[in-house]
Amino acid sequence: MSATESVRKEIEKLREEINYHNIRYYRDDAPEISDAEYDRLMRRLKELEEKYPELVTPDSPTQRVGAAPLSKFEKSAHLTAMFSLDNAMDIEEIKDFDRRVKRLLDTAEDIEYVAEPKIDGLAMNLLYEKGVFVRGATRGDGVVGEDVTQNLKTIREIPLRMLGGNNPELIEVRGEVYMKTNEFEKLNRQRAGQGEPLFANPRNAAAGSVRQLDPKITAVRKLHFFAYQMGELRGMSFKTQWAFLEQLKVWGFPVQKKIRLCPNIENVVEVFHELAGEREKLGYEIDGLVIKVNRLDFWKRLGETARAPRWALAAKFAARQETTVVKDIIVGVGRTGTLTPVAILEPVEVGGVTVSRATLHNQDEVERKDVRVGDTVIIQRAGDVIPEVVKVVLEKRPANTRAFKMPVKCPV
Repeated sequence: MSATESVRKEIEKLREEINYHNIRYYRDDAPEISDAEYDRLMRRLKELEEKYPELVTPDSPTQRVGAAPLSKFEKSAHLTAMFSLDNAMDIEEIKDFDRRVKRLLDTAEDIEYVAEPKIDGLAMNLLYEKGVFVRGATRGDGVVGEDVTQNLKTIREIPLRMLGGNNPELIEVRGEVYMKTNEFEKLNRQRAGQGEPLFANPRNAAAGSVRQLDPKITAVRKLHFFAYQMGELRGMSFKTQWAFLEQLKVWGFPVQKKIRLCPNIENVVEVFHELAGEREKLGYEIDGLVIKVNRLDFWKRLGETARAPRWALAAKFAARQETTVVKDIIVGVGRTGTLTPVAILEPVEVGGVTVSRATLHNQDEVERKDVRVGDTVIIQRAGDVIPEVVKVVLEKRPANTRAFKMPVKCPV
């Protein structure tokens, strides 16, 4: 065996080991080696690749960070459209969905569903060819997104090479990039200390982090990823969504543990209530339950409307509300010069996130709700909406409050 061939084999073995330990650490939260041992493996791989640059490949663990900053994001067309989902706002609308599916399939039999927590993050489309990650893009308008490949490579849970060996010729893996609530709060504390604008919620933080032109900034933002669906698929087939989710795990993708296979819509409703009660314990934001028909041949029969599939539904949770006190009202100036009043609040935890400010939208809204400094107010966070003041608790209004007036001159 030649010296170069020997090095090639060592490099391949190191990559396999590092990829395996990345999955055990980042996806499974069950590391098998110490940080020092992991660092030793990475150092050895870097040494060999620096000495033999012709053996460096795009899917090497060393290639996660290091790409040069971009001047702009290029457009990237999806091979299969990324549809948005129709929403259900209550239990009756969930049952209406089931009745509609049965009518379209012309059956009275129970329909099997997969119930998946709806992550409040940023939808992504990952393209793999022969098991190798070649491109990643945002959802965009559903047909064309932005190419954020280099940024996605910094997310350790996204495999640069699919595991298992039984890989399709080509596959689009859809999923969600998100930020955990504790990491979101840590990021906002850092930004506050540096005098930078705060992110309104974890979803906005994840979106802002993915869309950095410099991948090194994305790399330090501690983003995570869950895979949940396929787009284009060539050289392989699946009969059910559940079977596909199981295969995703084999390939090394992180899949949510709270996903359930439901024999009928009644069980889906049970899972919806169960998840609504557990959402604060997950450590990341979810804003509902995605309900998908399990059988993929039914997907083809049901088809899509112009904007959404008929085989899936997003059932939304009710908005989360808390009570707090308005400490001050300030006026922010947007990029276009728009003035937006913002309530500065006594910090309060709403759905696992500490909220210390809430939008009052505009002058008409402030006057309509009559929000004043010193008022006790009800605030809410619903989905990816910026926290907002819902109403004033007038019974608790102090006697000396004064109505807020928008400034006549620009406050900046």
